[in-house]
Amino acid sequence: MTAVLKNDRFLRALRREPVDTTPIWVMRQAGRYLPEYRATRERAGSFMGLAQNPEFACEVTLQPLERFDLDAAILFSDILTIPDAMGLGLSFAHGEGPQFARPVRSAADIARLAVPDMDGELRYVTDAVRLIRQELAGRVPLIGFAGSPWTLACYMVEGQGSRDFARLKALCWNEPKLAHQLLDVLARSVAVYLAAQAAAGAQALMVFDSWGGMLGPAPFREFSLRYLTQIVAELKDDAHARELPVILFSKGANASLAAMADSGCAALGVDWTIDLADARRAVAGKVALQGNLDPAILRASPEVIRREARAVLDSYGNHPGHVFNLGHGITPEVDPEHVRVLVDEVHAYGRTLRGEGTARI
Repeated sequence: MTAVLKNDRFLRALRREPVDTTPIWVMRQAGRYLPEYRATRERAGSFMGLAQNPEFACEVTLQPLERFDLDAAILFSDILTIPDAMGLGLSFAHGEGPQFARPVRSAADIARLAVPDMDGELRYVTDAVRLIRQELAGRVPLIGFAGSPWTLACYMVEGQGSRDFARLKALCWNEPKLAHQLLDVLARSVAVYLAAQAAAGAQALMVFDSWGGMLGPAPFREFSLRYLTQIVAELKDDAHARELPVILFSKGANASLAAMADSGCAALGVDWTIDLADARRAVAGKVALQGNLDPAILRASPEVIRREARAVLDSYGNHPGHVFNLGHGITPEVDPEHVRVLVDEVHAYGRTLRGEGTARI
């Protein structure tokens, strides 16, 4: 935990400080596209068996770092750990995604929810963070993460994945006070959960608002951004988390980037449906940006991957505050060698870009 950080490029970029080249990590970088991950998951017996075992979680977190010159590690876990700890009965049906045995459907269901015990139901997560930090030995920073209140509520109310999460939307329109009660307990839970990860050794924190883009701009501000801002504020009041950069990623919410930049976060993740130059103008230098290559490009040829990586870097330009990433998670069909091509090209071209004089504010 006290090892000197050998590569702080990622953290410097989040602080919008000069870097020698653009840092890169990849959402879902520990995942099914890696044969070693599939082997470890087989040994674990199930996804939950993998995620809830600190030794296995540590093993798969480190696997992509053995293959690629990545600038950050991210805790291997799942965004639905909090509702699982709330007793909703999380399971993963093969080919069908997450399901809850006891979805939240009534005022009584919401009233029963409470902030989980971080030393009880979620101890396996903080144990994994401690073990990963120890095994990293200062190689790169470790990112801790959680799902956003809106995204967690989407699954909790629907009981599973959905094309439109209409049940939760109906709750928001018909009983907004009840919806806010649900989102508030989730926001408090997420803040405590991330603070616990910070205390265990996470060096940056990220909130995944996977379904924020399903809301229009005004509902997004009321039912998603309000609680993302609450989480950031609560983390700033925590002794362990207050100095850590917080990244917010709301897929599909590009129309709200300017508002999100006022949340107090250090950086915003950006999906691939907006040009980074436009995103940079929208946030007006208030925050760093992370993104935003279309994940599908990793299934193209190495030449195309290099070209498109350079296009993303050129779009952001020689300005401080860029962390290269995909616009969403890597998909299982990707050839690992294509990830190597991407990582190496980002570092090589990033050095060229950063060498074109002093980075501009």
